[in-house]
Amino acid sequence: MPPKTMFLLLAETFQALGDSSRIQIVWALSHGEPKVGDIAELLKMSQPQVSHHLRMLRTLHLVKRRRDGRSSYYSLDDEHIEAILQSEIEHVDDLMK
Repeated sequence: MPPKTMFLLLAETFQALGDSSRIQIVWALSHGEPKVGDIAELLKMSQPQVSHHLRMLRTLHLVKRRRDGRSSYYSLDDEHIEAILQSEIEHVDDLMK
């Protein structure tokens, strides 16, 4: 049996991904390395909202930031996050059929 800490971290990850705005941000990041403004424009959200969600996702190591001068670019932290997203998209797509 894995340690209880693993299940707690797993629950935090699923809780973070349980918000539709954060799922949309993760989806956007699976298609490139945008800036906050680009994400906000794409998802029709305010920049402060996007920044708030990105901060939470970064805290859980689901998203990472790369700075280039005064600009910050965001991407998924690793391939596991994209795999989770793709798996769940396929699952929901099957449910919708």
